[in-house]
Amino acid sequence: MPAPASVILRLLLKKGCVPPMNLLSLIVLHLVKTEIGTCLASNFLTQLCDFYNCLNDKKSQHAVMVKPDTLIFNLVLDACVRFKLSLKGLCLVELMPLTETVADAHSIVMIVKILEMNGLRDEMMELKHRIDRVLATYVGHYRQFYDSLLSLHFKFNDIDAAAKLVLDMNNLHYCHINGVDRKDLQKLCFIAIGSHNLKNGLKIHVEPELLQRDSVLKVEEGREDLIFYRCGNLVLSNRALAKFIGGYKEEGRISELSKLLIGIQSELYSVAGSSLCSDVIGACIRLGWLESAHDILDDVEATGSPLGRETYVLLLSAYHKGRMQREANALLRQMKKVGLDEELLDNSIDEHLLCVETSNPLGKSDLAAALAQILKDGDRKVCPLVYEFNSSIFFFCKARMIEDALKAYRRMCKMKIQPTYQTFAFLLRGYSSLSMYREITYLWGDIKRFMRSGSLVANRDLYELLLMNFLQGGYFERVMEVIGLMKDHNMYTDKWIYKNEFLRLHKNLYQSLKTSNTITEAQSKRLEHILEFKKWVAID
Repeated sequence: MPAPASVILRLLLKKGCVPPMNLLSLIVLHLVKTEIGTCLASNFLTQLCDFYNCLNDKKSQHAVMVKPDTLIFNLVLDACVRFKLSLKGLCLVELMPLTETVADAHSIVMIVKILEMNGLRDEMMELKHRIDRVLATYVGHYRQFYDSLLSLHFKFNDIDAAAKLVLDMNNLHYCHINGVDRKDLQKLCFIAIGSHNLKNGLKIHVEPELLQRDSVLKVEEGREDLIFYRCGNLVLSNRALAKFIGGYKEEGRISELSKLLIGIQSELYSVAGSSLCSDVIGACIRLGWLESAHDILDDVEATGSPLGRETYVLLLSAYHKGRMQREANALLRQMKKVGLDEELLDNSIDEHLLCVETSNPLGKSDLAAALAQILKDGDRKVCPLVYEFNSSIFFFCKARMIEDALKAYRRMCKMKIQPTYQTFAFLLRGYSSLSMYREITYLWGDIKRFMRSGSLVANRDLYELLLMNFLQGGYFERVMEVIGLMKDHNMYTDKWIYKNEFLRLHKNLYQSLKTSNTITEAQSKRLEHILEFKKWVAID
C-alpha cells in the first residue's frame, strides 16, 4: 500500500519528524517494489532533500538526523532504472551532491545506467576517467559500467570508440584483478555530475569502500547483454560481437574489425577454448559474406598464426557451393602456402566428401543469428544524431544558455531529426531554471504535434515535468489538459506534490471570487480551471 505509506511519511516530514535512516531504508525498500511506489518514493526523497538543505542552510543541528544516506538513494535509483524512470533518476542523481551524500560502487552503477537511459555519453566518459581504476576491483559493478558505456558508443554509431573501450576494458581489468592498489580504494573521489566544463557544475563524492558494508542491493549477474563475466574475464556477448561485425561491415572496414578481433582474441577468449576469429568468419559465411570472411582469414594469417584447417575448409566449401571456382582455387593455393591439407589440391577431390567434412561447420549459429537480428533491427534504430543533439541541448540548458539550446533544437527539426522525450525534458528543465513558463507553453505545442503524429510516445516523467511547470507558472488550463492526458493513458499522479505546490504559490488566488462575479470570459475560464484543479486535489 505505497500511497497510504507515503502520506504518513509526508505528514511526519511536515512536522519535522523523519524516521531513523535504517528504518526509513526498510520502508523505502518496500515502496520501490512497484512502479507507483517508486514514483512516490522518489518524490518523497526529493522533499526530504529539500528539507535537509533548508535545515543545513540554517546551520541546524537537526539537519544531520534527517540527511538521506547512500542506501536510500541506491534503493530509489535502482528502482528508477528497473521501471525506466530516466528523468526522475537524473533529478535524484543531481540531488546527491547537493545533499553531500557519498556514492559507493552501487551508486556509480545506477548513475551510469541512468546516464545511459538519457543518452548522456560525455557525462559517462567523465565518470570513466575518474573511477574506472577503482571500480575494476568490483567485478560485477565494473562489468555493468562498461556494458552501459559500450551500449552508448553503439547508439552514437561510434564504432572506433567502442573498439577502444573493449581493448581498454580488458587491459584495465587484467591489471587490477591481479594487483589491486589498496590506496586507490581509500581515496575519496570527486566527480562532476552534468559536465566537468560547467563553471558551477555539481561534484559528487565517491567512496567505493562503502560497498564493503552489508547491503540489501545485489549486483545483477548472469544477464548477457553486451558484456558478461566468464572464467575470470570480461567477455563480449554475441550481441556485442554482432554489433561490431555489422558496424565495420557497413563502413567497409574489415581490416579494422580484424585488428579488434586479434587484439582481444588471446585475452578474452583463449580461456573459453574457442577461437574468436574462427567464430566470426563462420558467422560471416553463414550470412553469405564470403569476401569479408576471406579478408579476416588473410589478416589473421598475416600475423603469423594462421587459423586451423576447419576454418579454411568451411570457406572452401562455401566457395564450391556458390560455384566460385576462381576464389576456391586461390584459397587452395593459400592453404598449401601455410602448410594445410595439401591433399585437397588434387583436382579429383570428391566434392561430396568435402561436404561431409563440413557437415558440422565452424562458426556458432547463435552468433550468426545475433548478427542477422542486428541487421534486421538496423532500420528501427534511433538516428545517432539524436543523441548528439540531446547532449548539446542538455549541456546548454545546464549552463543556462537557453538560446544556444533552442538553436540546437531548431536545427534538429530543420534536419527532420525526430526529437525524443529527453529532448523536450532537457529544454523544459532549462526553461524552468529561468522561470520561463510562457515559453514552455509554446514548447507544449510542439510536443502535442509530435505526439499526434505518432512520432513521440507519451511519457510519465515528461508529463509530470510539464504539469509541475504549468502549475508554477499559473497556466491552469494547460495543467488540466496534462492531467486529462495522463488519465487517458492510465498514468498514476502524485496529487500530494501538486496540492502542496498550489498552496505554496497560489493559496489566495481568486479565493473570494465567484464565477458570477468574473468580468471577462478569460477570467471566467481561468477560474473554472482553478476550481477544477482544486477539486482534483481535494482543496476545499
